[in-house]
Amino acid sequence: MIHFAHVTKRFPARGDALRDVSFVLEAGELAYLTGHSGAGKSTLLKLIGLLERPTRGQISVNGSRLGDLSSRQIPYYRRQIGMIFQDHRLLPDRTVFDNVALPLLAAGLTHRDASRRVRASLDQVGLLRLERALPIALSGGEQQRVGIARAVVARPPVILADEPTGNLDPQLSKEIFNLFQRFNDIGVTLLIATHNLPMIQSFPARTLRLTEGRLVSDTRPW
Repeated sequence: MIHFAHVTKRFPARGDALRDVSFVLEAGELAYLTGHSGAGKSTLLKLIGLLERPTRGQISVNGSRLGDLSSRQIPYYRRQIGMIFQDHRLLPDRTVFDNVALPLLAAGLTHRDASRRVRASLDQVGLLRLERALPIALSGGEQQRVGIARAVVARPPVILADEPTGNLDPQLSKEIFNLFQRFNDIGVTLLIATHNLPMIQSFPARTLRLTEGRLVSDTRPW
């Protein structure tokens, strides 16, 4: 599903963010990406989402070699990737419903078809009652769940999450990880960058650890 082969990412101002990283994440697998701040976790996720391109090496996702994709092909590729950010990235002047609907409308779905999918997605994360609310009226945990609903509304086979519980208390963090587990149970591939070691211990899975841009360990709980 996700294959990194000797991937390096160099930024002119700060050198190598990733150095010769290789791993394979199989379809339907859930894995955590850990490491100190600045270890390269966010950069690795951005490479999968084609928000950045590698300096060296090859990345393949779901059979597509990312280096072969043209700029015109990137929007179509991204439809199979759901991305969840720590800062939510919701549009403040749009309702919860409209924020979640954006990926579907961009993909050309009719408003009628999108409405059914949006309400089903909001119901999954327990926010259907707030579909007409603006983001400013929501708590941090509710905003994060809107971000999750938006990431899964197009039913992507891959979900990437970058520190999804970084600003949440332990109970809300547990609720978010429970959601991830439910998605994984139906076959979604998840890669979650996180510092939340208590949650990793509560929801054990394969763990990839980065140190100064290098993949220094790849462990499984079994």
